[in-house]
Amino acid sequence: MSNVSRRTALKALGTGGAMGAAALSGCATVSATTAAHATPFTVAATTIPIVGSTEVFPVRRIYCIGRNYAAHAREMGSDPTREPPFFFQKPTDAIQFVPPGQTIDHPYPPLTKNYHYEIELVAALKSGGRNISIDDALKHVYGYALGLDMTRRDLQRAMGDEKKPWEIGKSFDKSAPVGPIHRVNDIGHFSKGQIQLLVNGAVKQSADLNQMIWSVAEQISKLSAAFELMAGDIIYSGTPENVGPVVRGDVMLGKLTGLPDISVKVV
Repeated sequence: MSNVSRRTALKALGTGGAMGAAALSGCATVSATTAAHATPFTVAATTIPIVGSTEVFPVRRIYCIGRNYAAHAREMGSDPTREPPFFFQKPTDAIQFVPPGQTIDHPYPPLTKNYHYEIELVAALKSGGRNISIDDALKHVYGYALGLDMTRRDLQRAMGDEKKPWEIGKSFDKSAPVGPIHRVNDIGHFSKGQIQLLVNGAVKQSADLNQMIWSVAEQISKLSAAFELMAGDIIYSGTPENVGPVVRGDVMLGKLTGLPDISVKVV
């Protein structure tokens, strides 16, 4: 294209600048140019501190697997020998960071009268892809944390009974308390280890990670068949049996062999 023709084309596009050049040179440039534009407001990024580092882990998506311990599947009315894994998501800003050694206030959410705890191992990904093999899955894990999948059980069950999506029971503000990320290079991978949830000092949930129906590697593989996994994704890997309610004033203490405790008070 001659200089005269190029100037004419840009003038016809009504820009004479970056957007006109982008239109002539392709969509990739348009995307890059658009990304540099100012926004009318700022949306805070969701991050989780990383143990032993000044860096923080940026959260892209929160995936959760349902009924991944046989006894929990049975208490929820499912047959663990017949049900394939299923997943749901929470919004990124459901994260509530729980610093080790502290008991933080956790707000009792609106609309529910049956608020349940679920203690879980959380895997944090540094990379991803589609159709990841089980053998390669753990290569994508950056680290692990201990977390709670808090649930408005009455709303979840009501939506289920009506054959409607039960997002309102799982995906709400601060429904994903979580401790700091521990890097795989420092602690290795988790295939076993006692996981517990105590309420006001009494043990409510207690199991071993080796009782999971689907391992972390299998979860990553299964998820990647449905979604393109990416760096920044975290996976709540399922909870043991004996989920139950908490009320205002209750203190929940989560434990997992190899990670520090997390403690939250319902307010």
